[in-house]
Amino acid sequence: MTRAHPTEHSDDRTAAHPDRPAPVVRPTAHDETALAAAELLGGPAGRRTARRPPWQTAAQVAVLVLIGMFALGMVQKLPCYDGGWFSGQTAQYVHACYSDIPHLYTGRGFADGFVPYLDRLPDQLSGGMEYLEYPVLTGGFMQLADWLTLGVDGMQEEQQLYWMVNSGLLLVCAVVLVLCVLRTHRNRPWDALMVALAPALALTATINWDLLAVALTAAGMLLWSRSRPLAAGILIGLATAAKLYPALLLGPLLVLCWRAGRWRAFGFAAGGTALSWAVVNVPVMLLAPAGWAKFYTFSQERPVDFGSVWLIIQQRTGATLENANTYAMILMALGCAGIAALGLCAPRRPRLAQLAFLVVALFVLTNKVYSPQYVLWLIPLAVLARPRWRSMLIWQSCECLYFLGIWMYLAYTGSGDKHQGLPTEGYQVVILAHLLGTLYLCAVIVRDALLPECDPVRRDDGSDDPGGGVLDRAPDVFVLGPAARTAGRETPAYRRATHRPGPRETVVRWGTATE
Repeated sequence: MTRAHPTEHSDDRTAAHPDRPAPVVRPTAHDETALAAAELLGGPAGRRTARRPPWQTAAQVAVLVLIGMFALGMVQKLPCYDGGWFSGQTAQYVHACYSDIPHLYTGRGFADGFVPYLDRLPDQLSGGMEYLEYPVLTGGFMQLADWLTLGVDGMQEEQQLYWMVNSGLLLVCAVVLVLCVLRTHRNRPWDALMVALAPALALTATINWDLLAVALTAAGMLLWSRSRPLAAGILIGLATAAKLYPALLLGPLLVLCWRAGRWRAFGFAAGGTALSWAVVNVPVMLLAPAGWAKFYTFSQERPVDFGSVWLIIQQRTGATLENANTYAMILMALGCAGIAALGLCAPRRPRLAQLAFLVVALFVLTNKVYSPQYVLWLIPLAVLARPRWRSMLIWQSCECLYFLGIWMYLAYTGSGDKHQGLPTEGYQVVILAHLLGTLYLCAVIVRDALLPECDPVRRDDGSDDPGGGVLDRAPDVFVLGPAARTAGRETPAYRRATHRPGPRETVVRWGTATE
């Protein structure tokens, strides 16, 4: 269905003129789920909300909501904080409040003054882990929190304070994340509420240190959207120094810049990534090569583990899957080839966030381990790629089910003959729920790329790629397949995306209800 709106009556009372910003997209005007939820809170925003810039109002609301959700996530860890982390394994699994942070404070030598990467850890302390098995920037983050853990007596109190200090630092990362998502699409600030309200974020934010890399990645995407590829690359490189997955974003950038002929921008981004990663890693690599390499060797040697499709195959067949790394790499290569084909063959160039989500989701789906906090990698990319509440709720429901399932499974395996918790077959079901939920989101994003009229970002306000920076509204110079048949011609869809109507013209809002 369609509905025509004169631009002089647009949502933000601003005519969509070529020299003015596009109207702010309000979810309640385009998203049925958001509208239904707004009715419970008093209805859509009225004229009084227009007194301040929409992004400023959205930022204040999103940050307050995020802080509230983050606090609820910390409260959910309270049974462990009060004793579950220190009274055996089963309690922290039964209450689903496990966190790596207090355990690694003692298990990786921070409590005893060992320096990450430089000092070899005693086997009786680390359980055989010779060095810290995290990338360098994450190790620095952990060390900073250790320096701030002062003024308490007793090991348990130190572990509790260390978790609290890390939670405070991770909250700062979460605020940065929300603000970066809010500003990446200039005319869609309210989409950031999907990040702030994501239940999986609240549940997993303080399990590990992934939010550091997620925030740096979001900042890099924000700078790319502002056509600052070198600065974007520097931040992506820093994110890669904290977690390996942000380097995958260079793949979508390569494909999209190839299609648009923006090689200079890609070169700056790739060069900035390599430079900042090297600045962080090379000094540690030279001073402590064995400690620096531990993250990479551990990732390579790690066996099939929780949450992966390989674990289901292993448990169902009894095979050891010693070549799981090879199988995962083959699937990853084939999937990346498919994503590249999508980027070059789609009738319109896909948006950066769409391909970025697909490549990171592919890594998650094919990897030999899926820790619960890995969902944090996908949340901001999902919001930018598919800003629809219904899609997010379906996916987040599957992720929350997996969050509960893994702890109940560990409670089952750790309770001896009592077998209290979720048995192996039940755990396999929640793994499938996680896999199917992620595949569902991938499927709708692929559909949006192949059928741009289904893409919420392009359909709601007629934009091209508001997070694309130099790619936004850029003409194609290299295309394949279906896109090649329309190369050099302005299709109606392209004109709708690139044309800003004058103050007396009428805009057609695609996919909007008539009443």
